[in-house]
Amino acid sequence: MDFLTWGRNPWQQQILTHVSWNLFWASLLAGVVFFLAHASYMVLSAHRKRTTAETDAMEAARTDLPAKIPRHSLAARMFHWVMAASMFTLLFTAFLPVVGIQFAWVTWHWIAGLVLTAAILFHIIHATFWMDFWSIWVGPSDIPEFKAEVLRELGHEVAGPKPGKYPLGNRLYHLAIVFAGLAAVCTGAFMMKRVQTPFFTRDPYLFSDVTWGFTYVMHGLAGVSLVGLVIAHVYFAVRPDKWWITKSMLLGWVTRRQYLEHHDPQRWVVGSKPAEPARRA
Repeated sequence: MDFLTWGRNPWQQQILTHVSWNLFWASLLAGVVFFLAHASYMVLSAHRKRTTAETDAMEAARTDLPAKIPRHSLAARMFHWVMAASMFTLLFTAFLPVVGIQFAWVTWHWIAGLVLTAAILFHIIHATFWMDFWSIWVGPSDIPEFKAEVLRELGHEVAGPKPGKYPLGNRLYHLAIVFAGLAAVCTGAFMMKRVQTPFFTRDPYLFSDVTWGFTYVMHGLAGVSLVGLVIAHVYFAVRPDKWWITKSMLLGWVTRRQYLEHHDPQRWVVGSKPAEPARRA
């Protein structure tokens, strides 16, 4: 399989031009394979969760908690859905022509890119000053949670930590989307100099052929990576056992029982006091 495409400049020198569109099909296939593999795994996995009795005991002990636990602010939800709309627009306008659907896609593509860039800048500022910035990141302190989650998936009963506000899988996904999204946005901003827009004069000679080649390759790699990542995200969003998370991105809250069933109250503190670990009935 070819991963890169090459061309020649007016002086007949060979130059790098883009990634091969074979990578698009590979990323699409990887997303579908992941969907099928994970769905099969969830059927066969032991997947040890808190029992109903454990959750009942915790709920009885935490009468101080409200019936609805705030999870996502209005600003965070607006960012998510604006980002989702712009991301889908970018992917459709980039890859529909690849599969043979031709239309005037360039203008829609760069407009969606500007919307995504503005949304990301807003999110960085909002997360830094108005949210718990570090709660979404992954670090060495998460190793015990990772080990505990692996053992629970294998059916073992372990006392390791439950997730805080954001489960480990969500935070790992966030890390991947940050790298792919920023790579696409940064390279796309430079590539706008090669198309005519109302904001500045087109200048295809801003960089050398070599630099433009690497810019297009990085943009293409980010784009095909986002195909697989978006498929995985949509898959988890529509899974029946994850619908409570998706619903919280619409309404902004989870129920008290969902909070106690899926999270560690010691790590995501809500209310006036952290909860004591529940004992099994």
